[in-house]
Amino acid sequence: MQITFRLFIVFSFMHHLAIQLTILLSVILFIVMLAQKIKIAYPILLVLAGLPLGFVPALSGIEIKPDLIFVIFLPPLLYEAAWYTSWKDLWKWRRVIISFAFPIVIITSCVVAFVSSALIPGFTLATGFLLGGIISPPDAVSASAILKNIKVPKRFVTIVEGESLMNDASSLVIFRFALAAVATGSFVFSHAATSFVLVIVMGILIGIAVGLVFYAIHRWLPTTTNIDIVLTFITPYAMYMIAEEFNFSGVLAVVSGGLFLSIRRHQFLSNRSRLQGVNVWEAVAFVLNGFVFILIGLELPVIIKGLGPGGLQPAIIYSLIITGLLIVTRFASTFGATIFTIFMGHFITVQDKNPGWKAPILLGWTGMRGVVSLAAALSIPVTLSSGAAFPSRDMILFITFTVILVTLVLQGLTLPALVRLVNMPDPDYTISMEQQKQLIRKKLSGLSLQILQEKYADQLAGNEMLKSVQIKLIADMTLLKDWEKEDGVARADAFYKDYREIMADIMQEQRSLLKTLNKKDNISNELIRQQLELLDLEEEKMRQHFAYNEE
Repeated sequence: MQITFRLFIVFSFMHHLAIQLTILLSVILFIVMLAQKIKIAYPILLVLAGLPLGFVPALSGIEIKPDLIFVIFLPPLLYEAAWYTSWKDLWKWRRVIISFAFPIVIITSCVVAFVSSALIPGFTLATGFLLGGIISPPDAVSASAILKNIKVPKRFVTIVEGESLMNDASSLVIFRFALAAVATGSFVFSHAATSFVLVIVMGILIGIAVGLVFYAIHRWLPTTTNIDIVLTFITPYAMYMIAEEFNFSGVLAVVSGGLFLSIRRHQFLSNRSRLQGVNVWEAVAFVLNGFVFILIGLELPVIIKGLGPGGLQPAIIYSLIITGLLIVTRFASTFGATIFTIFMGHFITVQDKNPGWKAPILLGWTGMRGVVSLAAALSIPVTLSSGAAFPSRDMILFITFTVILVTLVLQGLTLPALVRLVNMPDPDYTISMEQQKQLIRKKLSGLSLQILQEKYADQLAGNEMLKSVQIKLIADMTLLKDWEKEDGVARADAFYKDYREIMADIMQEQRSLLKTLNKKDNISNELIRQQLELLDLEEEKMRQHFAYNEE
């Protein structure tokens, strides 16, 4: 009877949780569609939508468990971001990214520590460093989601995303040592500095080592497409958990391992695994991102309740001061990094000897904080080992929440307008994206035509299918010459517009024909399904081809 009662409680809880998750997912989908309609980055609307939802009885009791964020959400989100990060661009801007990911995080933590310990009653220097470690790193997920909707120079996106991928590691190390200092009342700088370097270096090495293991599994074991996709989901969790098990940086393990495998994806994944894997990962990352941001808003009632009566007003004042301090410190750091780059340009080779004032302004306004900061704050224990309440825990939680809310909403909403106002040109590309695309297509078509005519001349003479390929390649080469003329891009755009509309109509009619043929008894449904999949692939190929034109 007792076992039956316990099972009933478990199933009741799971049923209630399933209802809550279904409601949340429905809200997430609606909010994202609304964000697309009004052209606002969806993380901003999700956080704002989560604020009132936290007071809805049906959604009460939903809390962010720190372990859930760090172990379940963080590894796949970081891995997905690392997978689509350009290693070429990351390496090109490595000095700037490293300066943002480590020194600026340390500077920000120190500024927050000294100001908060002097400003907030009950705060010690150790508590201030704890707060600084929590709120110093901008969030990778927030930055990527917002920058996707904004046209900015490629170097700017690379620096922001590269910084966001790596700074979590340095901030969490600061957080770890500050937490120990608050709990024990002692702090040894030499030990902390040595451990800081060790945690970072070993995290990177573990990520690459685990990446090598999964590289070998993919390449030399008889995997299928489904097995490949499942393995890509296991990989980030293995990297993160192994590194954390040895008290090293799980964040850097996932980032370094993800970059290692990303640049080798064509060596160990089949074309089908790459195509299907992209679709699966995009859907999963979309759902995880949605839950992460709406859960931030849902935490508001829990955090306010912890402040107690009369604690809300001073907490708001302290939070806004700390938020302003973070923004000012980031601006000072970005301009400081620019001055240092100009100075070092006289002694070493740097990518840009004169970065100007536009890039620091934009970089200074991209300090959106996210769920990693909130999860770190929530992971602070309620009590010390002595049984006493952890000092200022509720204040730290509220300040963290306010920093996330203000930076995400204020900076995220105004960043597009600031980008237009600053109007920073892209100094890295001398020709437009459309011209680059045409140049790549021309070189690919030229290479294909050369291989056909020189290597397979005998087969070409008697193979009608190869002749049709040759005719198509020659036509492509003729068309691609147009963009080199003065009015070439405009003419090509007109051709492509007609081509896209006509091909979309043809493919729609082909689908209708296939559905009609599928009604006949002597036609295999499997063959019809395969032809429909080929049409889907052709349509996706056309969409990718015109991606820059549509933007």
